Amino acid sequence: MIVAIGGPTATGKSRLAVHLAKVFAGEIVNADSVQLYEGLDIGSAKTPPEEREGVPHHLLSVVPADGDFSVACFQKAAREKIEDIQGRNRTPFLVGGTGFYQKSVLHDFRFENTKRNDDEEERLSHLSNEELHKRLQDQDPAAAAKIHKNNRRRLLHALTRAERGNPLGENLAGEMPLYDYVMIVLTMSREILHERIAERVDAMFAQGLLAEARHLYDQGGSQKAQEAIGYKECFAHFDGLITLQEAKDLIKQNTRRFAKRQLTYFRNQFDAHWIEVDPDDFAATAREAERILEKSL
Repeated sequence: MIVAIGGPTATGKSRLAVHLAKVFAGEIVNADSVQLYEGLDIGSAKTPPEEREGVPHHLLSVVPADGDFSVACFQKAAREKIEDIQGRNRTPFLVGGTGFYQKSVLHDFRFENTKRNDDEEERLSHLSNEELHKRLQDQDPAAAAKIHKNNRRRLLHALTRAERGNPLGENLAGEMPLYDYVMIVLTMSREILHERIAERVDAMFAQGLLAEARHLYDQGGSQKAQEAIGYKECFAHFDGLITLQEAKDLIKQNTRRFAKRQLTYFRNQFDAHWIEVDPDDFAATAREAERILEKSL
């Protein structure tokens, strides 16, 4: 049995995962697409070593900041970690806010012939994001429905695949579970969640987010950092496009919007146990999660 913990940012997934892993002899496999990268620590809310309480964490900081790690790469790496953990009679906890990454591991997603073609992508580089998305809707509507029009990198990849007769949508079925698993999704009231997001962003800057982003920027800026919330806004500030306060406000706004998309994905894609989190009563959340797992494990 695999335990998956999902939900929007700032709901306490990492803290709950550490607690449950200690109770149920588990190890944590990261399923946050940004936390895979080295150097993207504060902005991705990566759990620092001192807060892991001795629980093994896997797939954190395993990709260079300027590296490329697709969902197909993640699927392979995560399944290998899960098999290793289960082979030692321990419980894998697949934890993160990237629901698509979790589902790609837990269900029968097939990623075949997915290598990027830089020459083909360069040929389409003159098109705007809106034009790319419109072409993708015409050629691979299943992929277009899953890819936001501002995610240019994925749009280019999906469109070039569709044009060479290997549409991404055909590899996105993923309806059949490959493992026995239980999914716990954390949520909060909208007002509390927005307060938590604002507090988290302020805390990130207090912890050194601006310096972390500046280091990445000075190194040439990784593709992932240029796309990731928390970093791309700082990059815009470094470019002189917005003030620091505008960058902070934009990070909060973009994070709120991202949290809404996360909730929608988990609600539509998983048969999950939902827990309404009271941020002032972690013990209540832990008890409810333990109750769910005691019935499943």
